[in-house]
Amino acid sequence: MKRTNTFDVVPQSEKDEELLRRLLDASAALWNEINYERREHYADPDADVWEISEYRGRYGGTLGASTVQQIERKNREAWRSFFALQKKGEANGKPGYWGNAEDGRELRTYIRNTSYSVEWGEYSRLEILVGQDLKEEYGLGHRERLRLEVRGDPNWDEYDKQGRLELFWDENAQSFRAFQPVTIDNSRLAQPLADETAALDIGANNLVACSTTTGTQLLYEGRDLFERFRETTREIARLQSLLDDGRYSSHRIRSLYRRRTRRRDHAQDALGRDLLERLHGEGVSTVYVGALTDVLDTHWSVEANAKTHNFWAFRAFIKRLACTAEEFGMAVEVRSEAWTSQECPQCGSTDRTTRHQDTLTCPCGFEGHADLTASETFLRRQTDVPRPMARPVRLKWDDQEWSESPRSCPNEERTNPQVASVGR
Repeated sequence: MKRTNTFDVVPQSEKDEELLRRLLDASAALWNEINYERREHYADPDADVWEISEYRGRYGGTLGASTVQQIERKNREAWRSFFALQKKGEANGKPGYWGNAEDGRELRTYIRNTSYSVEWGEYSRLEILVGQDLKEEYGLGHRERLRLEVRGDPNWDEYDKQGRLELFWDENAQSFRAFQPVTIDNSRLAQPLADETAALDIGANNLVACSTTTGTQLLYEGRDLFERFRETTREIARLQSLLDDGRYSSHRIRSLYRRRTRRRDHAQDALGRDLLERLHGEGVSTVYVGALTDVLDTHWSVEANAKTHNFWAFRAFIKRLACTAEEFGMAVEVRSEAWTSQECPQCGSTDRTTRHQDTLTCPCGFEGHADLTASETFLRRQTDVPRPMARPVRLKWDDQEWSESPRSCPNEERTNPQVASVGR
């Protein structure tokens, strides 16, 4: 089973940092040359996109022959993905460049699994291969590798095989980071502690509302994240409006796109792990997730639809969630949740209810938190719920982790008889 370790990489001296930046910059320059050649071939009906020049002679002394090979391979993978999406009518554009020399290149490289090593412990370190020319320039021995400090605890410090390392400069975090794919034995995965069930409602203002058959409810707030996402989107639109005719992007625009995506993915990844760790402690073995298409079809406002659609890379999130759930022995299933956001849990009405911000009201007298109500309704459609719901746990994002907020959800005691009876 494949998993990924993510960690920060810290050069041990200014000279080491300069060497590392030159290595990453040369990798970006190589990517751009390969990509330019392939884009030219793509525009020429008589040329073959897959036939490119030999680059090891020019870049091998800086990067090492194996790293040149990995960047060529990564670019080939990007073009294969482009053609596959093109066949489906989903292509968003040809593979792009990693910045440019004038505005600054995106610092990134890919290192073959045999060309680096990681040692985990009290003083964790990463050693990577560099080209012979850089070794001589920076005083490294013939067989010596660049040694870098590693910070962060890996999820998987024992594995059967390591994959190609991705090493890059994270503009958002202002640090070097690495992704290390690893292959682990399935026997190292955890097992569920019981056979409980959870249901997730994915929303616009609250990222995830969760209800479980143990009576636990969790609410992950999303307003601040959405607002930052929108601010970046507006800035991208402003910069695009200033471009000369015929230009569609710039280094600054691409940088903002990357920052927006990484910030969102970081929060979503952390949310998934925090949520599943809590559910594992509750003995949950199955997690039901509402299909986002249902949300877009029936949600309560056009603005919410836009926020939900633009922010949630739903397929990618579900894939990451399912991947993390496997670590805990849990299954993730996507089911229809149509009308759960409008259904009154007391009378069952869907056409008489009204939603205003986070509150759902019904003429029958019900008033409650809309997303938590939707997740509980969704849960009851999948299985029996033997216990009443306890006071919800509200969680907020601080750019690093999800932490519990001391304030309770509005109306939770006054409007839900089950919650009220437990709370008292």
